[in-house]
Amino acid sequence: MKLIADSGSTKTHWCVIEDKKILKEIFTKGINPFYQSKEEIENELRNNLVPFISEFLINEIHFYGAGCAFEEQKTLISHIFQPFYPKASIKVESDLLAAARSLFGYKKGIACILGTGSNSCLYDGEKIVMNVPPLGFILGDEGSGAVLGKKLVADVLKNQLPQELSTNFLSQYHLNIEIILENVYKKPFPNRYLAQFTPFLKENIQHPSIHNIVYTAFNDFFIRNISQYLSKENVPVAFVGSIAFHFSEILKKVASEKQIVISMIRQQPMEGLITYHSEN
Repeated sequence: MKLIADSGSTKTHWCVIEDKKILKEIFTKGINPFYQSKEEIENELRNNLVPFISEFLINEIHFYGAGCAFEEQKTLISHIFQPFYPKASIKVESDLLAAARSLFGYKKGIACILGTGSNSCLYDGEKIVMNVPPLGFILGDEGSGAVLGKKLVADVLKNQLPQELSTNFLSQYHLNIEIILENVYKKPFPNRYLAQFTPFLKENIQHPSIHNIVYTAFNDFFIRNISQYLSKENVPVAFVGSIAFHFSEILKKVASEKQIVISMIRQQPMEGLITYHSEN
């Protein structure tokens, strides 16, 4: 039996599979070795994963995670899993490779993630051959939920939106400037905090000022990321992630204006990963 995990900044999606069949599916908090200690990750597995899949004999673990692009973090996650599953083969890869395998399998393409964070790569059907660094929501992460939330909050607090919209936003989330600044600058996971406001954008997308926030963020994503891959190779472009899925109409509009056809948009990569690992 195989345990597949897709871990983003907000949540981790786990599936126990056998012969393409899902035997158990659960969700836990996001696991990211850049932001969490070894003890925190161990506790999450011990309390919220292992007890719920104890009836299954796991012999392969495929963990894909944000913050797992480098060997140090891959080794750390592998070592955390080992005591829980000493007989299992454990492979740890980045969430970006998860997106590429889910979207393209063994074919070439430009794989993009638009969720709490954003990322992208040129994939040759086996491995990532080029990656424009995402840089996080302060320096990059164009088009991500965190950046959309950041722009929305900044426009509210700097009086850049119609007064009615700003008032509705602050009222709906029970916010004021002190609460926002406390959460963004003093509390952990400000990216998650800001990304939680994207439903407000979706609910009010008919307003030009709100539409412009999303449109501009997606336009920046194509200009600063996708254009670099297309200058190297003309291959299909596909997306995975909640932001890409829920704002797909605007995403496709931006792409169309740049003569780019989006071949697929998936809300989450798990379906494609199950297919990929069932064929391996």
